[in-house]
Amino acid sequence: MDAEEFWAILHAMPEPQPVFWRLYYNQLGEPITYSMEDMPGTYIDVDPETYARAPWNVRVQAGRLIEAKPSVRRLAPGDSGTPCHPDNVAIVVAQTEPHQRWSIKTHESH
Repeated sequence: MDAEEFWAILHAMPEPQPVFWRLYYNQLGEPITYSMEDMPGTYIDVDPETYARAPWNVRVQAGRLIEAKPSVRRLAPGDSGTPCHPDNVAIVVAQTEPHQRWSIKTHESH
């Protein structure tokens, strides 16, 4: 191959397609899939970092991506909730037996 053939092949190459990162979502703004493909459906463009993380705790509102703060759910003793054995939270007991009540509390993580 000589230089002219090389340049002819190079110039005959098609233009590279643009790279895009998309989040497809439903009518409620809930994520369906992250994709680099052009697919049917509603989408917003996201940056490469968001695409790489692919968070699912997001919603799309007014064309903007809103990421919810993660929360932690923990069992906590209290006056309401499920009556459990005083020594073992995994054993549910009748209200008439000695018990400790436990309920789920949600805390935002930082």
